Amino acid sequence: MQVSRRQFSATCAAAGAALALPQFARAANSGFQFRYLLGSCMYGYAPVAEILPEVAKTGSVALDIWPKAHGDQREQLDAMGEEAFATLLKQHNVPLGCITQYKLRPFGLQDEMRLAQRLGCSTIVTGGKGPKGLQGGELKRGVAKFVEQMKPHLAVAEETGVTIAIENHGNNLIESPDSLRWLIDLCPSDHLGIALAPYHLDQDSNLLAELILALGDRLSVFYAWQYGMGCMKKLPKRQELLQMPGRGELDFAPLVDALVETKFSGWTEIFMHPVPRGIPILESTDKVTTEINRSRAYLEDLL
Repeated sequence: MQVSRRQFSATCAAAGAALALPQFARAANSGFQFRYLLGSCMYGYAPVAEILPEVAKTGSVALDIWPKAHGDQREQLDAMGEEAFATLLKQHNVPLGCITQYKLRPFGLQDEMRLAQRLGCSTIVTGGKGPKGLQGGELKRGVAKFVEQMKPHLAVAEETGVTIAIENHGNNLIESPDSLRWLIDLCPSDHLGIALAPYHLDQDSNLLAELILALGDRLSVFYAWQYGMGCMKKLPKRQELLQMPGRGELDFAPLVDALVETKFSGWTEIFMHPVPRGIPILESTDKVTTEINRSRAYLEDLL
């Protein structure tokens, strides 16, 4: 019996869909849930007291505070004092889940880790340090040197119960998938984790999913963030928002499936950068929360 090209294509598509279904059935039946972390910088320099009620509204279970220039909530903590800040968190029943601290760099976090311990915060995100643009054996040696330099800081991390999560930031030693793999291979400490930012990597869903599988339980923070049209120059807002999950071209389904497969229990932070830094991603607190929830619905639908 002859089959038309259209019929053949439809049959192949149906077969492909049937083969894909078990992956997502695993997600639906696993009881997996995202642990959402709300980044304060999504609201620009808004008062932390204004942001705290939005944590529950976005389905988040904790707050991530950012310093300038992206946000200024870390500086607000210093201005009001630890006790007042802790009281504010308690009033809103919001734990501090993370402090993002790029400006202190990975070798300047010891006091910050002790602050995190006092506030019951378990994670600090920062970048790596070392030469950039390395490959092959040079990259491995560079990562090995970084791991050695981190040892006294990881001792404080262990003492304080904090995980230092290194983001694969652009123009950094820890930038590429290989650098992330070497980092976890060469540093067995559970107090050094990975903050994975898909934005800074090739926008290939399958390769990103493979990387998530490779990182396994060393993945501490997953930024639900894609490149879209970038975040380095001013764009019309509809184009800037393409960084958000469900708006740009990146298919998050393989990434979510990999998170389910590894039983990911770290933080998921729905994220983007506005231009210029320090402004909210949209013009009002309500609109920022609505946009985060739109992306959250997209991620939840993948389960």
